[in-house]
Amino acid sequence: MRKRKLDVVVISDVHLGTFGCHAGELLSYLNSISPKKLILNGDIIDIWQFRKRYFPKNHLQVIKKIIDLSTKGTEVYYITGNHDEMLRKFSDVAMGNIHILDKLILNLDGKKAWIFHGDVFDASIQHTKWIAKLGGWGYDFLILINRFINWILVGLGKEKYSLSKKIKNSVKKAVKYINDFEEVASDLAIENNYKYVVCGHIHQPQMVRKVNKHGTCLYLNSGDWIENLTALEYHDKRWELYHFNEDKLSPFYSDEDLKTMNYKELLAAITVTGKK
Repeated sequence: MRKRKLDVVVISDVHLGTFGCHAGELLSYLNSISPKKLILNGDIIDIWQFRKRYFPKNHLQVIKKIIDLSTKGTEVYYITGNHDEMLRKFSDVAMGNIHILDKLILNLDGKKAWIFHGDVFDASIQHTKWIAKLGGWGYDFLILINRFINWILVGLGKEKYSLSKKIKNSVKKAVKYINDFEEVASDLAIENNYKYVVCGHIHQPQMVRKVNKHGTCLYLNSGDWIENLTALEYHDKRWELYHFNEDKLSPFYSDEDLKTMNYKELLAAITVTGKK
């Protein structure tokens, strides 16, 4: 399979270690691209909801694939989010081509891009973290219920249905929060002369031009790999929003070496690589 060469790829909100994570589909996507820079924009590993008994093989395969990309020349930037905030104690640490950061500013063809997860705008996380964590568990449970419903719908020959999207779109406060999030991020970007602001966190893939009295910027959100299965791609001086469900990739497509490695071999390979 021929891999697409890209300048920058941004993914966020993968939530490895949770039931809702579509690790197999993400692995298929990562195997279809060859990026110069891979930006992991927060909540990649869900440390908040980590379960010792639940971390499937394909979740480890995603980590191993990211490490493999870095060893082959891809610059990997792991930007911390709220679900993996424990990694913030390692901010500004680099291991080969893998960098751990809280935010990133890139110069893309003469235009500055401000890239960060976005949880800094979330008062519920900053001041009442236990409520936010409880909400995370509830969201994970909702995804499990939704998968069962969709299994029935597919069996009946009907289209899949998203409970969480329906709830978000019907609750006025949720819609207002998303709009406010976009406006605050965009206004700050314009104020600081950034032409692009790239976020995650709210699981809403977006690419929209924002304008205020002080200027303009392009607001981008990479979405998530729980429901939307989306990523941001930058190549030939332009951004595009990638949707896995609109691609023709075969789910769970992966490198042969990853397929043949068992759970213990994957864990050992990741641990050994991390020590180098």
